[in-house]
Amino acid sequence: MSRAEDIFQKLIYFGEDALDEFIRNRQTEELFMDFKRADSTGKHGWALCNDDRRNLAKCISGFGNSEGGVIVWGVECSRDTDVGDVAQAKIKVENVHRFMSWVENAISGCTIPSHNKVRNHIISCDKDGNGYLATYIPRSEVAPLMTTIGNHIFIRSGSNNVPAPYAVIAGMFGRRPQPNVALHLDKRTLELQEEADEDILYPKTIDTPPQRYVRISFDIVCENNSNVIARELYLTCTTESAGGEYNRVRFTDYNQMFGMQNIENHLNLITKPDLRLPPRGMLKFTRLEIMLSEFVEDDLLINGVIGADGAMPKAFRIEAGKNALRSFVAKVLRADDNMDLLVNEFFIDFVKEVE
Repeated sequence: MSRAEDIFQKLIYFGEDALDEFIRNRQTEELFMDFKRADSTGKHGWALCNDDRRNLAKCISGFGNSEGGVIVWGVECSRDTDVGDVAQAKIKVENVHRFMSWVENAISGCTIPSHNKVRNHIISCDKDGNGYLATYIPRSEVAPLMTTIGNHIFIRSGSNNVPAPYAVIAGMFGRRPQPNVALHLDKRTLELQEEADEDILYPKTIDTPPQRYVRISFDIVCENNSNVIARELYLTCTTESAGGEYNRVRFTDYNQMFGMQNIENHLNLITKPDLRLPPRGMLKFTRLEIMLSEFVEDDLLINGVIGADGAMPKAFRIEAGKNALRSFVAKVLRADDNMDLLVNEFFIDFVKEVE
């Protein structure tokens, strides 16, 4: 998940509380976020007023030509000489649903070419219909974006949208669309099994192996979220620590991949040269199994990264301290709780995407 999308999701999940936090912490406008008052009230016609339309166009061009960003409509900034523009106060957008419709109607006409992946979300709305709006502008796969007001090409620089220098514009015209890969962890299962069911887990030479263990398994899947074909997709996973000698991490179902010469506890996979992943296509790399006994003596730490030729890599981490892991395994072994709830708990508490 990009920084811009992370901000947008925070506004979706936390609503107006997120705005209060921005003001309390004196959040500055930054590379991925802009605060704007909304001046459109319908007095000058049933559309965005010139100032709001100009601000929207600049942000679509600036954020779209850079790494994406979010406009928060309904927050006023004050100029702080030390830290720059900071969130100062909430100024509700009048009739926020109507304002969102005006924004959505204006988006396609703000830039050439138009940016068709801009999304809007009403952060909150009071009983009078007034509230706050977030506009998410992802990085454009078709660059550069030029505003229809003034015919400028903007890029994001710090907390401002600035006209792009000639050299940058020249580079944009030569930039081919790049694939964008997304990470999915699918078919998540949690099972409680007997040691006798898995001869591979504990050799017979161990005098007193655990009698039961917890097996968590899931598929590591890559999705091509772009409009171009992705090639040379890869996965690298490193098991830094498996939680102790009675616990195991293993990978299965990756025969369709080239497995490079592996170092112990490392998995390196890359797709075969003739494999191409079309836009919106999905590819399973492998199935990862984590087998945990009641004897948790160390932390669990697995680092992974997926990517493709020309795409920004997406990293993930499975990390659990030994005390938290021991508590989780004990809870599963008691089998008092619903397994579906417990598998969700594992992924919420221990699995993170890494910037």
